[in-house]
Amino acid sequence: MVAGDFDTTRVFQGTPYVNGQASGKLITSELELSFWGGVNPRTSEVIDQHHPLSGQHLQEAILAIPGGRGSCTGSTVILELLLNGRAPAALIFERREDILTLGVIVAEEIFGKAIPVVTLDPIEFQDLIKFNGRDFHVLNGQVSTHKLLDTTAKDPLVVGATEPSISTKSIKLTELDNAFLNNVYGDAARAAMRITLRLAEVLGVSELMDVTQVHIDGCGYTGPGSLAFAENLRDRGGKVRVPTSMNSISVDKNLRRVQGISEEFNNAAVKLADAYTDMGAQPTFTCAPYQLDSAPKYGDQIAWAESNAVVYANSVLGARTMKYPDFLDIAIALTGRAPKGGPHVQINRLASVIVEIPKISPAEIDDSFYPLLGYQVGTLSTSEIPVVIGLESFAPTQDDLKAFGAAFATVSSAPMFHIVGVTPEAPNLEAAIVKGSTVRSIHVQHGDLINCWDSLNKAAPKTAELPS
Repeated sequence: MVAGDFDTTRVFQGTPYVNGQASGKLITSELELSFWGGVNPRTSEVIDQHHPLSGQHLQEAILAIPGGRGSCTGSTVILELLLNGRAPAALIFERREDILTLGVIVAEEIFGKAIPVVTLDPIEFQDLIKFNGRDFHVLNGQVSTHKLLDTTAKDPLVVGATEPSISTKSIKLTELDNAFLNNVYGDAARAAMRITLRLAEVLGVSELMDVTQVHIDGCGYTGPGSLAFAENLRDRGGKVRVPTSMNSISVDKNLRRVQGISEEFNNAAVKLADAYTDMGAQPTFTCAPYQLDSAPKYGDQIAWAESNAVVYANSVLGARTMKYPDFLDIAIALTGRAPKGGPHVQINRLASVIVEIPKISPAEIDDSFYPLLGYQVGTLSTSEIPVVIGLESFAPTQDDLKAFGAAFATVSSAPMFHIVGVTPEAPNLEAAIVKGSTVRSIHVQHGDLINCWDSLNKAAPKTAELPS
Protein backbone atom coordinates (compact mmCIF):
# COMPACT_ATOMS: atom_id res chain seq x y z
CA MET A 1 0.00 0.00 0.00
CA VAL A 2 1.31 3.44 -0.89
CA ALA A 3 1.39 5.71 2.13
CA GLY A 4 -0.25 9.12 2.01
CA ASP A 5 -3.21 11.22 2.97
CA PHE A 6 -6.79 10.16 2.25
CA ASP A 7 -6.91 12.20 -0.98
CA THR A 8 -3.65 10.90 -2.44
CA THR A 9 -3.19 7.97 -4.76
CA ARG A 10 -3.54 4.61 -3.03
CA VAL A 11 -2.61 1.18 -4.32
CA PHE A 12 -3.61 -1.94 -2.39
CA GLN A 13 -1.98 -5.28 -3.21
CA GLY A 14 -4.04 -8.40 -2.62
CA THR A 15 -4.33 -12.01 -3.71
CA PRO A 16 -6.17 -12.46 -7.04
CA TYR A 17 -8.37 -15.57 -7.10
CA VAL A 18 -9.78 -14.62 -10.51
CA ASN A 19 -7.65 -12.32 -12.66
CA GLY A 20 -9.04 -9.43 -14.66
CA GLN A 21 -9.30 -5.68 -15.03
CA ALA A 22 -12.18 -3.45 -13.94
CA SER A 23 -13.11 0.08 -12.96
CA GLY A 24 -16.13 1.36 -11.04
CA LYS A 25 -17.55 3.09 -8.01
CA LEU A 26 -16.48 1.46 -4.74
CA ILE A 27 -19.39 0.17 -2.63
CA THR A 28 -18.36 -1.13 0.78
CA SER A 29 -19.81 -2.75 3.87
CA GLU A 30 -18.33 -4.23 7.01
CA LEU A 31 -21.09 -6.87 7.07
CA GLU A 32 -21.01 -10.07 5.05
CA LEU A 33 -23.69 -10.44 2.37
CA SER A 34 -25.58 -13.52 1.20
CA PHE A 35 -26.24 -13.16 -2.51
CA TRP A 36 -29.03 -15.78 -2.44
CA GLY A 37 -31.98 -14.02 -0.84
CA GLY A 38 -29.87 -10.91 -0.45
CA VAL A 39 -29.34 -9.78 -4.05
CA ASN A 40 -31.89 -9.80 -6.87
CA PRO A 41 -30.28 -11.88 -9.66
CA ARG A 42 -32.18 -9.96 -12.35
CA THR A 43 -31.48 -6.39 -11.20
CA SER A 44 -28.45 -6.55 -8.84
CA GLU A 45 -30.41 -4.74 -6.10
CA VAL A 46 -29.55 -5.70 -2.52
CA ILE A 47 -32.89 -6.94 -1.18
CA ASP A 48 -31.82 -8.12 2.28
CA GLN A 49 -33.68 -5.56 4.41
CA HIS A 50 -31.42 -6.28 7.38
CA HIS A 51 -28.25 -5.39 5.45
CA PRO A 52 -26.70 -1.90 5.40
CA LEU A 53 -26.53 -2.02 1.58
CA SER A 54 -30.28 -2.71 1.24
CA GLY A 55 -31.68 -0.89 -1.79
CA GLN A 56 -28.33 -0.30 -3.51
CA HIS A 57 -27.59 -1.74 -6.96
CA LEU A 58 -24.31 -3.60 -7.42
CA GLN A 59 -24.18 -3.49 -11.23
CA GLU A 60 -20.81 -2.16 -12.47
CA ALA A 61 -19.69 -1.32 -8.91
CA ILE A 62 -16.57 -2.61 -7.22
CA LEU A 63 -18.05 -4.39 -4.22
CA ALA A 64 -15.91 -4.69 -1.08
CA ILE A 65 -17.34 -6.84 1.72
CA PRO A 66 -15.63 -9.07 4.31
CA GLY A 67 -17.05 -12.16 2.58
CA GLY A 68 -20.24 -13.94 1.72
CA ARG A 69 -22.55 -15.66 4.19
CA GLY A 70 -25.62 -17.83 4.26
CA SER A 71 -26.75 -19.91 1.32
CA CYS A 72 -24.59 -22.08 -0.93
CA THR A 73 -26.74 -20.73 -3.79
CA GLY A 74 -24.86 -17.43 -3.78
CA SER A 75 -22.67 -18.92 -6.53
CA THR A 76 -25.67 -19.23 -8.86
CA VAL A 77 -26.74 -15.62 -8.22
CA ILE A 78 -23.34 -14.20 -9.19
CA LEU A 79 -23.43 -16.42 -12.32
CA GLU A 80 -26.87 -15.09 -13.28
CA LEU A 81 -25.63 -11.52 -12.79
CA LEU A 82 -22.58 -12.17 -14.94
CA LEU A 83 -24.63 -13.69 -17.76
CA ASN A 84 -27.29 -10.98 -17.80
CA GLY A 85 -24.83 -8.11 -17.62
CA ARG A 86 -25.80 -6.92 -14.12
CA ALA A 87 -22.78 -8.14 -12.17
CA PRO A 88 -20.48 -6.01 -10.06
CA ALA A 89 -17.33 -4.91 -11.89
CA ALA A 90 -15.17 -6.69 -9.29
CA LEU A 91 -15.38 -8.40 -5.91
CA ILE A 92 -12.98 -7.57 -3.07
CA PHE A 93 -12.98 -9.58 0.16
CA GLU A 94 -11.28 -9.38 3.56
CA ARG A 95 -10.69 -13.12 3.68
CA ARG A 96 -10.86 -16.10 1.37
CA GLU A 97 -14.41 -16.48 0.07
CA ASP A 98 -15.48 -19.76 -1.53
CA ILE A 99 -19.10 -19.48 -2.67
CA LEU A 100 -19.06 -16.26 -4.69
CA THR A 101 -15.56 -16.97 -6.01
CA LEU A 102 -16.72 -20.36 -7.28
CA GLY A 103 -19.61 -18.72 -9.13
CA VAL A 104 -17.15 -16.48 -10.98
CA ILE A 105 -14.85 -19.43 -11.69
CA VAL A 106 -17.76 -21.37 -13.22
CA ALA A 107 -18.76 -18.38 -15.33
CA GLU A 108 -15.22 -18.20 -16.67
CA GLU A 109 -14.74 -21.94 -17.18
CA ILE A 110 -18.11 -22.68 -18.82
CA PHE A 111 -19.20 -19.38 -20.38
CA GLY A 112 -15.96 -17.41 -20.81
CA LYS A 113 -17.14 -14.53 -18.60
CA ALA A 114 -15.50 -13.30 -15.43
CA ILE A 115 -14.77 -10.37 -13.15
CA PRO A 116 -11.73 -9.87 -10.90
CA VAL A 117 -11.94 -11.45 -7.44
CA VAL A 118 -9.35 -10.17 -4.94
CA THR A 119 -8.72 -10.79 -1.26
CA LEU A 120 -6.93 -8.13 0.81
CA ASP A 121 -5.44 -8.66 4.24
CA PRO A 122 -7.67 -7.33 7.05
CA ILE A 123 -5.66 -4.14 7.67
CA GLU A 124 -5.69 -3.15 4.01
CA PHE A 125 -9.35 -4.05 3.68
CA GLN A 126 -10.24 -1.77 6.58
CA ASP A 127 -8.27 1.02 4.91
CA LEU A 128 -10.02 0.40 1.59
CA ILE A 129 -13.56 0.70 2.93
CA LYS A 130 -12.81 4.28 4.03
CA PHE A 131 -12.92 5.14 0.32
CA ASN A 132 -16.57 4.13 -0.06
CA GLY A 133 -18.15 5.94 -3.01
CA ARG A 134 -14.92 6.78 -4.84
CA ASP A 135 -13.93 5.50 -8.26
CA PHE A 136 -11.52 2.58 -8.06
CA HIS A 137 -9.63 0.37 -10.49
CA VAL A 138 -8.65 -3.29 -10.26
CA LEU A 139 -5.98 -5.16 -12.19
CA ASN A 140 -5.52 -8.76 -11.10
CA GLY A 141 -4.41 -8.38 -7.45
CA GLN A 142 -4.01 -4.62 -7.46
CA VAL A 143 -6.74 -2.23 -6.28
CA SER A 144 -6.06 1.46 -6.89
CA THR A 145 -7.51 4.96 -6.91
CA HIS A 146 -5.86 5.51 -10.30
CA LYS A 147 -6.25 3.58 -13.53
CA LEU A 148 -4.01 0.54 -13.91
CA LEU A 149 -3.00 -0.15 -17.49
CA ASP A 150 -2.54 -3.63 -18.90
CA THR A 151 -2.53 -3.79 -22.66
CA THR A 152 -2.71 -7.58 -22.59
CA ALA A 153 -5.87 -7.71 -20.48
CA LYS A 154 -9.06 -8.96 -22.07
CA ASP A 155 -12.49 -7.48 -21.46
CA PRO A 156 -13.63 -9.54 -18.43
CA LEU A 157 -17.18 -9.82 -19.79
CA VAL A 158 -16.31 -11.00 -23.31
CA VAL A 159 -17.27 -14.57 -24.22
CA GLY A 160 -14.68 -16.84 -25.75
CA ALA A 161 -11.58 -15.95 -23.76
CA THR A 162 -8.68 -18.38 -23.77
CA GLU A 163 -9.11 -21.22 -21.28
CA PRO A 164 -7.61 -20.07 -17.96
CA SER A 165 -4.47 -21.85 -16.88
CA ILE A 166 -4.46 -24.02 -13.77
CA SER A 167 -1.41 -24.26 -11.57
CA THR A 168 -1.22 -27.75 -10.09
CA LYS A 169 2.35 -27.54 -8.80
CA SER A 170 1.16 -27.31 -5.20
CA ILE A 171 -1.53 -29.99 -5.58
CA LYS A 172 -0.57 -33.67 -5.63
CA LEU A 173 -2.64 -35.23 -8.43
CA THR A 174 -3.35 -38.94 -8.63
CA GLU A 175 -3.36 -40.94 -11.83
CA LEU A 176 -7.16 -40.67 -11.81
CA ASP A 177 -7.09 -36.89 -11.37
CA ASN A 178 -4.77 -36.56 -14.36
CA ALA A 179 -7.00 -38.86 -16.39
CA PHE A 180 -9.94 -36.53 -15.80
CA LEU A 181 -7.83 -33.53 -16.83
CA ASN A 182 -6.65 -35.33 -19.97
CA ASN A 183 -10.23 -36.00 -21.11
CA VAL A 184 -10.02 -39.76 -20.60
CA TYR A 185 -13.48 -39.76 -18.97
CA GLY A 186 -15.10 -37.23 -21.26
CA ASP A 187 -15.46 -33.51 -21.68
CA ALA A 188 -17.89 -32.93 -18.80
CA ALA A 189 -15.66 -34.76 -16.32
CA ARG A 190 -12.69 -32.71 -17.55
CA ALA A 191 -14.62 -29.47 -17.00
CA ALA A 192 -15.67 -30.70 -13.56
CA MET A 193 -12.08 -31.49 -12.58
CA ARG A 194 -10.89 -28.08 -13.77
CA ILE A 195 -13.54 -26.35 -11.64
CA THR A 196 -12.63 -28.49 -8.63
CA LEU A 197 -8.92 -27.81 -9.01
CA ARG A 198 -9.43 -24.07 -9.35
CA LEU A 199 -11.29 -23.97 -6.04
CA ALA A 200 -8.64 -26.26 -4.54
CA GLU A 201 -6.11 -23.56 -5.49
CA VAL A 202 -8.23 -20.95 -3.69
CA LEU A 203 -8.42 -23.18 -0.61
CA GLY A 204 -4.68 -23.83 -0.65
CA VAL A 205 -5.08 -27.62 -0.29
CA SER A 206 -2.34 -30.03 -1.28
CA GLU A 207 -4.47 -32.89 -2.61
CA LEU A 208 -7.94 -34.10 -3.53
CA MET A 209 -9.81 -36.89 -1.78
CA ASP A 210 -12.57 -39.41 -2.45
CA VAL A 211 -16.09 -38.78 -1.15
CA THR A 212 -18.81 -41.36 -0.56
CA GLN A 213 -21.81 -39.24 -1.62
CA VAL A 214 -22.87 -35.83 -2.92
CA HIS A 215 -25.95 -33.68 -2.32
CA ILE A 216 -26.89 -31.26 -5.13
CA ASP A 217 -28.20 -27.83 -4.12
CA GLY A 218 -27.85 -26.28 -7.58
CA CYS A 219 -31.05 -27.91 -8.86
CA GLY A 220 -33.19 -24.95 -7.76
CA TYR A 221 -33.95 -22.62 -10.66
CA THR A 222 -32.45 -19.16 -10.15
CA GLY A 223 -32.53 -18.09 -13.80
CA PRO A 224 -31.36 -19.13 -17.25
CA GLY A 225 -27.74 -19.39 -16.10
CA SER A 226 -28.38 -22.25 -13.68
CA LEU A 227 -30.19 -24.17 -16.44
CA ALA A 228 -27.53 -23.45 -19.06
CA PHE A 229 -24.81 -24.72 -16.72
CA ALA A 230 -26.54 -28.02 -15.93
CA GLU A 231 -27.52 -28.67 -19.54
CA ASN A 232 -23.98 -27.86 -20.65
CA LEU A 233 -22.52 -30.60 -18.44
CA ARG A 234 -25.33 -33.02 -19.34
CA ASP A 235 -24.93 -32.44 -23.06
CA ARG A 236 -21.16 -32.96 -22.78
CA GLY A 237 -21.80 -36.46 -21.43
CA GLY A 238 -21.73 -35.85 -17.68
CA LYS A 239 -22.57 -38.82 -15.42
CA VAL A 240 -22.21 -38.96 -11.64
CA ARG A 241 -19.64 -41.39 -10.24
CA VAL A 242 -20.88 -41.48 -6.61
CA PRO A 243 -24.39 -41.69 -5.08
CA THR A 244 -25.94 -38.25 -5.51
CA SER A 245 -29.12 -36.85 -3.96
CA MET A 246 -30.98 -33.70 -4.98
CA ASN A 247 -32.33 -30.73 -3.06
CA SER A 248 -35.92 -29.60 -3.38
CA ILE A 249 -36.58 -27.96 -6.74
CA SER A 250 -38.43 -24.75 -7.56
CA VAL A 251 -41.79 -26.27 -8.53
CA ASP A 252 -43.99 -29.21 -7.55
CA LYS A 253 -43.69 -31.46 -10.61
CA ASN A 254 -47.07 -33.03 -9.88
CA LEU A 255 -49.06 -29.86 -9.10
CA ARG A 256 -47.18 -27.23 -11.08
CA ARG A 257 -49.99 -26.63 -13.56
CA VAL A 258 -52.52 -25.73 -10.86
CA GLN A 259 -50.35 -23.49 -8.72
CA GLY A 260 -50.58 -20.35 -10.81
CA ILE A 261 -46.88 -20.26 -11.69
CA SER A 262 -45.98 -19.15 -15.20
CA GLU A 263 -45.51 -21.86 -17.80
CA GLU A 264 -42.11 -20.43 -18.69
CA PHE A 265 -40.84 -20.73 -15.13
CA ASN A 266 -42.40 -24.16 -14.68
CA ASN A 267 -40.79 -25.52 -17.81
CA ALA A 268 -37.37 -24.09 -16.98
CA ALA A 269 -37.46 -25.46 -13.42
CA VAL A 270 -38.43 -28.94 -14.64
CA LYS A 271 -35.76 -28.87 -17.34
CA LEU A 272 -33.17 -28.04 -14.70
CA ALA A 273 -34.23 -30.95 -12.49
CA ASP A 274 -34.26 -33.26 -15.51
CA ALA A 275 -30.72 -32.23 -16.45
CA TYR A 276 -29.47 -33.44 -13.07
CA THR A 277 -31.45 -36.68 -13.12
CA ASP A 278 -30.20 -37.27 -16.68
CA MET A 279 -26.68 -37.15 -15.20
CA GLY A 280 -27.65 -39.83 -12.68
CA ALA A 281 -28.67 -37.84 -9.60
CA GLN A 282 -31.54 -39.37 -7.62
CA PRO A 283 -34.77 -37.29 -7.57
CA THR A 284 -34.92 -37.11 -3.78
CA PHE A 285 -36.05 -33.43 -3.86
CA THR A 286 -35.32 -32.69 -0.20
CA CYS A 287 -33.48 -29.96 1.69
CA ALA A 288 -32.96 -32.46 4.51
CA PRO A 289 -30.87 -35.32 3.06
CA TYR A 290 -29.88 -36.20 6.63
CA GLN A 291 -33.38 -37.69 6.95
CA LEU A 292 -32.92 -40.08 4.02
CA ASP A 293 -31.94 -43.73 4.49
CA SER A 294 -28.66 -42.79 2.80
CA ALA A 295 -27.76 -40.25 5.52
CA PRO A 296 -24.02 -40.30 6.27
CA LYS A 297 -22.57 -41.73 9.45
CA TYR A 298 -20.06 -40.24 11.88
CA GLY A 299 -16.73 -39.64 10.13
CA ASP A 300 -18.01 -40.18 6.58
CA GLN A 301 -16.35 -37.93 3.99
CA ILE A 302 -19.11 -36.42 1.85
CA ALA A 303 -19.66 -33.39 -0.42
CA TRP A 304 -22.91 -31.61 0.36
CA ALA A 305 -24.27 -28.26 -0.69
CA GLU A 306 -27.44 -26.71 0.89
CA SER A 307 -26.36 -24.67 3.89
CA ASN A 308 -28.67 -26.16 6.55
CA ALA A 309 -27.81 -29.71 5.45
CA VAL A 310 -24.08 -28.99 5.57
CA VAL A 311 -24.32 -27.56 9.07
CA TYR A 312 -26.46 -30.47 10.32
CA ALA A 313 -24.22 -33.12 8.75
CA ASN A 314 -21.04 -31.68 10.26
CA SER A 315 -22.43 -30.62 13.62
CA VAL A 316 -25.05 -33.22 14.55
CA LEU A 317 -24.09 -36.31 12.53
CA GLY A 318 -20.33 -35.82 12.72
CA ALA A 319 -19.96 -36.40 8.97
CA ARG A 320 -17.36 -34.29 7.15
CA THR A 321 -18.13 -31.84 4.38
CA MET A 322 -17.20 -28.36 3.34
CA LYS A 323 -19.97 -25.84 2.77
CA TYR A 324 -19.82 -26.54 -0.94
CA PRO A 325 -21.09 -23.88 -3.34
CA ASP A 326 -23.74 -24.73 -5.90
CA PHE A 327 -22.07 -25.94 -9.14
CA LEU A 328 -19.13 -27.44 -7.25
CA ASP A 329 -21.56 -30.05 -5.94
CA ILE A 330 -22.16 -31.56 -9.39
CA ALA A 331 -18.51 -31.05 -10.35
CA ILE A 332 -17.50 -33.30 -7.44
CA ALA A 333 -20.29 -35.77 -8.25
CA LEU A 334 -18.95 -36.17 -11.82
CA THR A 335 -15.49 -37.16 -10.56
CA GLY A 336 -15.98 -38.36 -6.98
CA ARG A 337 -13.04 -36.15 -6.01
CA ALA A 338 -13.11 -33.16 -3.64
CA PRO A 339 -10.56 -30.74 -2.15
CA LYS A 340 -9.06 -32.17 1.04
CA GLY A 341 -9.48 -29.13 3.25
CA GLY A 342 -11.91 -27.30 5.50
CA PRO A 343 -14.02 -29.54 7.77
CA HIS A 344 -12.75 -32.66 5.98
CA VAL A 345 -9.66 -32.20 8.19
CA GLN A 346 -9.97 -32.53 11.97
CA ILE A 347 -8.05 -29.40 12.95
CA ASN A 348 -10.43 -27.30 10.84
CA ARG A 349 -13.46 -28.55 12.79
CA LEU A 350 -12.51 -26.93 16.09
CA ALA A 351 -14.20 -23.84 17.47
CA SER A 352 -12.46 -20.48 17.80
CA VAL A 353 -15.26 -18.62 19.59
CA ILE A 354 -17.17 -19.60 22.74
CA VAL A 355 -20.77 -18.42 23.01
CA GLU A 356 -22.28 -18.63 26.49
CA ILE A 357 -26.04 -18.28 26.67
CA PRO A 358 -27.88 -16.74 29.64
CA LYS A 359 -29.37 -18.89 32.34
CA ILE A 360 -32.79 -20.00 31.13
CA SER A 361 -34.95 -22.83 32.41
CA PRO A 362 -35.96 -25.41 29.77
CA ALA A 363 -39.53 -24.93 31.05
CA GLU A 364 -39.42 -21.26 29.93
CA ILE A 365 -38.80 -21.88 26.22
CA ASP A 366 -41.03 -22.75 23.26
CA ASP A 367 -40.25 -23.95 19.73
CA SER A 368 -39.10 -20.48 18.67
CA PHE A 369 -36.13 -20.60 21.04
CA TYR A 370 -33.75 -22.74 18.99
CA PRO A 371 -34.08 -20.91 15.65
CA LEU A 372 -33.80 -17.59 17.51
CA LEU A 373 -30.66 -18.75 19.31
CA GLY A 374 -29.20 -20.19 16.11
CA TYR A 375 -29.68 -16.87 14.34
CA GLN A 376 -28.12 -14.97 17.24
CA VAL A 377 -25.11 -17.30 17.40
CA GLY A 378 -24.68 -17.03 13.63
CA THR A 379 -24.58 -13.23 13.78
CA LEU A 380 -21.89 -13.45 16.46
CA SER A 381 -19.73 -15.93 14.54
CA THR A 382 -20.14 -14.89 10.92
CA SER A 383 -17.09 -16.81 9.73
CA GLU A 384 -15.82 -18.74 12.76
CA ILE A 385 -16.96 -22.09 14.12
CA PRO A 386 -18.64 -21.47 17.49
CA VAL A 387 -19.08 -23.69 20.51
CA VAL A 388 -22.17 -22.98 22.62
CA ILE A 389 -22.22 -23.54 26.36
CA GLY A 390 -25.24 -23.40 28.64
CA LEU A 391 -27.52 -25.96 26.94
CA GLU A 392 -26.13 -29.05 28.64
CA SER A 393 -29.34 -29.72 30.58
CA PHE A 394 -31.78 -28.88 27.75
CA ALA A 395 -31.63 -32.16 25.79
CA PRO A 396 -32.58 -30.57 22.43
CA THR A 397 -34.29 -32.89 19.97
CA GLN A 398 -33.24 -33.48 16.37
CA ASP A 399 -35.91 -31.01 15.27
CA ASP A 400 -34.52 -28.44 17.72
CA LEU A 401 -31.04 -28.89 16.28
CA LYS A 402 -32.38 -28.66 12.73
CA ALA A 403 -34.04 -25.36 13.60
CA PHE A 404 -30.92 -24.04 15.32
CA GLY A 405 -28.67 -25.06 12.42
CA ALA A 406 -30.91 -23.72 9.67
CA ALA A 407 -31.14 -20.30 11.31
CA PHE A 408 -27.41 -20.31 12.08
CA ALA A 409 -26.61 -21.09 8.43
CA THR A 410 -28.58 -18.11 7.08
CA VAL A 411 -26.21 -15.56 8.64
CA SER A 412 -22.91 -17.40 9.12
CA SER A 413 -20.48 -18.74 6.57
CA ALA A 414 -19.13 -21.23 9.12
CA PRO A 415 -19.80 -24.85 8.11
CA MET A 416 -20.67 -26.13 11.59
CA PHE A 417 -21.20 -25.44 15.27
CA HIS A 418 -20.69 -27.32 18.52
CA ILE A 419 -22.94 -27.45 21.59
CA VAL A 420 -21.21 -28.76 24.69
CA GLY A 421 -22.83 -31.90 26.00
CA VAL A 422 -25.11 -32.17 22.96
CA THR A 423 -23.24 -32.53 19.66
CA PRO A 424 -20.92 -35.52 19.17
CA GLU A 425 -17.61 -33.66 18.93
CA ALA A 426 -18.18 -31.56 22.05
CA PRO A 427 -18.47 -33.90 25.04
CA ASN A 428 -16.80 -31.04 26.92
CA LEU A 429 -15.53 -27.58 26.09
CA GLU A 430 -11.88 -28.58 25.83
CA ALA A 431 -12.60 -31.18 23.15
CA ALA A 432 -14.26 -28.64 20.86
CA ILE A 433 -11.91 -25.63 20.88
CA VAL A 434 -8.71 -24.78 19.05
CA LYS A 435 -5.66 -25.61 21.16
CA GLY A 436 -2.78 -23.26 21.78
CA SER A 437 -4.39 -20.08 20.52
CA THR A 438 -6.62 -17.37 21.89
CA VAL A 439 -10.29 -18.32 21.77
CA ARG A 440 -12.59 -15.37 22.28
CA SER A 441 -15.67 -15.62 24.48
CA ILE A 442 -19.04 -13.94 24.02
CA HIS A 443 -21.75 -13.80 26.69
CA VAL A 444 -25.27 -13.57 25.27
CA GLN A 445 -27.67 -11.63 27.47
CA HIS A 446 -31.44 -11.94 27.67
CA GLY A 447 -31.69 -8.51 26.08
CA ASP A 448 -29.66 -9.69 23.08
CA LEU A 449 -32.21 -12.41 22.36
CA ILE A 450 -35.08 -9.95 22.76
CA ASN A 451 -33.45 -7.51 20.33
CA CYS A 452 -32.84 -10.34 17.87
CA TRP A 453 -36.50 -11.40 18.13
CA ASP A 454 -37.68 -7.85 17.54
CA SER A 455 -35.47 -7.40 14.48
CA LEU A 456 -36.85 -10.59 12.91
CA ASN A 457 -40.47 -9.82 13.66
CA LYS A 458 -40.96 -6.51 11.94
CA ALA A 459 -41.10 -5.53 8.28
CA ALA A 460 -41.19 -2.23 6.41
CA PRO A 461 -43.68 -3.25 3.68
CA LYS A 462 -47.31 -3.13 4.80
CA THR A 463 -48.45 -5.91 2.44
CA ALA A 464 -47.47 -9.57 2.25
CA GLU A 465 -46.29 -10.85 -1.13
CA LEU A 466 -45.88 -14.57 -0.41
CA PRO A 467 -47.68 -16.22 2.52
CA SER A 468 -46.27 -19.66 3.33
